[in-house]
Amino acid sequence: MPGDALSQDPALLRGRIDTTKAHPARVYDVFLGGKDNYEVDRAAAAAGLAANPRGYLDVRHNRDFLRRAVNTLAQDDGIRQFLDIGTGLPTAENVHQIAQRIIPDARVVYVDNDPVVLTHARALLTSGPEGRTDYIDADFNNPAHILEQAAKTLDFDEPIALCLVAILHFVADAEAYPIVRELMDALPPGSRLVLSHLTEDLNPENIRAVQRTYTERGFTFVLRSKAEVERFFTDNSLALAEPGVVPAHRWRSDGAAPVPEQPEASYLETLDPIDKVRYADINDVTDADINVYAAIGAKA
Repeated sequence: MPGDALSQDPALLRGRIDTTKAHPARVYDVFLGGKDNYEVDRAAAAAGLAANPRGYLDVRHNRDFLRRAVNTLAQDDGIRQFLDIGTGLPTAENVHQIAQRIIPDARVVYVDNDPVVLTHARALLTSGPEGRTDYIDADFNNPAHILEQAAKTLDFDEPIALCLVAILHFVADAEAYPIVRELMDALPPGSRLVLSHLTEDLNPENIRAVQRTYTERGFTFVLRSKAEVERFFTDNSLALAEPGVVPAHRWRSDGAAPVPEQPEASYLETLDPIDKVRYADINDVTDADINVYAAIGAKA
């Protein structure tokens, strides 16, 4: 069922869209080969790619971690409720599509505050007939509002998987740890935290170059160490699932990352580097390519 946010006047929504500044959700969309972005977002993505030519692997493997995580939680752990904050623009295999394929009556609530995401949010609400999906137009910095609205769709007496995938590196420490604590405190026993986060532990030179390109554009961009990422779990007394906090491509890898359909070579040669990444096969990843930690933790 669509949330109240989707009833907003389209003209008001357009007025909220700032096409002069890059937005993380839209930059992410560029790397995933989406079309719901602006030239300023393409410029930010292209600058990031120039700083780290294999950087698209961070984005694509982050997304593939989410696929494996939702599969694991739904199929192995029986989790049937998901709260996905920092959803981003609709793309292939959104959380509800993965979860409801395994558990048809799964419930999913998406949260984002980018008006471009909101204008396309109906694509996130194509729930199967037995399940439910909703979209909340809200800021991560207002967890009380998120929880209040999510309770209209999710049953807070039953386990919920909180998905914070590639969002916390855009949040400073002073807000990040308390907000995650407030969200997890509201969830019942058996709930999960699904988290991925950029780090400089693995390949510092590449990711620091990317960090510079984004901070120059006004983004908060916090690279956290493994210990700092683990804090999101230990501070909330969450038991880390095997294999713990690891590079995203090593979290229960199944070798099944989707391979995009390939165009004619002559067409591929005409594309800018940032447009070619949508066709890249990410299964050739190495440890030298990845700057993202990933993990799942369970609440006792």
